[in-house]
Amino acid sequence: MLDIVGLLQTEKDAFTRSERALTEIVLADVDSVLKMSIVDLAAQADVSPPTVTRFCRRLGCDSYADFKVRLAQSRFVGQRYMSPAASPSNVREIARGVVNGIQSIIYETFEHLDFAAVERAGEAIAKSNFVLAFGSGGASSMMAGEIETRLFRPGLRVASTEDHQLQMMRAASAPPGTVIVAFSLSGNNAQLAKTLTVAGEYGLTRIVVTRSSSMVSAQSDILLPVNWHENTDILRPTPGRYAFLATVDVLAQTVATRPGPTAVASMRRIKHQLVVNRDGDDAQPLGD
Repeated sequence: MLDIVGLLQTEKDAFTRSERALTEIVLADVDSVLKMSIVDLAAQADVSPPTVTRFCRRLGCDSYADFKVRLAQSRFVGQRYMSPAASPSNVREIARGVVNGIQSIIYETFEHLDFAAVERAGEAIAKSNFVLAFGSGGASSMMAGEIETRLFRPGLRVASTEDHQLQMMRAASAPPGTVIVAFSLSGNNAQLAKTLTVAGEYGLTRIVVTRSSSMVSAQSDILLPVNWHENTDILRPTPGRYAFLATVDVLAQTVATRPGPTAVASMRRIKHQLVVNRDGDDAQPLGD
């Protein structure tokens, strides 16, 4: 779908004087423009209706009517970004907002955590022969890497991948006893949902960390739902990452308690090498 508003914002400096006049009117008040006829818009910009038509075609629209349809779609999709809420300007207030948001979502995550589902997921991972961790995009791919880091330490065989095609291939070729742990912050990752469908056809256990009642959640055997309210401040990074990190840590420790001495022995060997080759004592974390 063509993003008319984004195109106007990025290309306006390359426009002619008449096109810039039209652009300024559109960007100043999209809602009003959506109610205007081509004659009304032309009169307000002090140009002719054919100039408006040429402007629309330059933007990739077939006609003024098509332009208004695409403008309405762009307005709806990016509504929060058309008139963004005020964001703090000094570092202290920015830090307060960020930290308060993290604290709130951590407590909210605990209150809504499905403990029984985490228990089942932990058991499935602990009994697995191999774990595949899938996530794509900024935060979801980070979660896939994070769960890989958490699970190899207690001695599990685990690998993560961010690439959609590799995810599909690995799901199709996974040996029996493989468990998939998949992450999607939005729950709308259609390619991940397809991969999970394939994994289900091959009888793999699918643990999915995502929003409830979403496209991706529908392809889970064990769902660990993570739901939160997004920032109104579009400049603040999403706190959803911390809800997912907390869920990952709870799951990782649940898994680590299952193998018992085996897990501790694996972690002791890692710590031994870190103490000898890096730290000189065992007070540091198990890795950087």
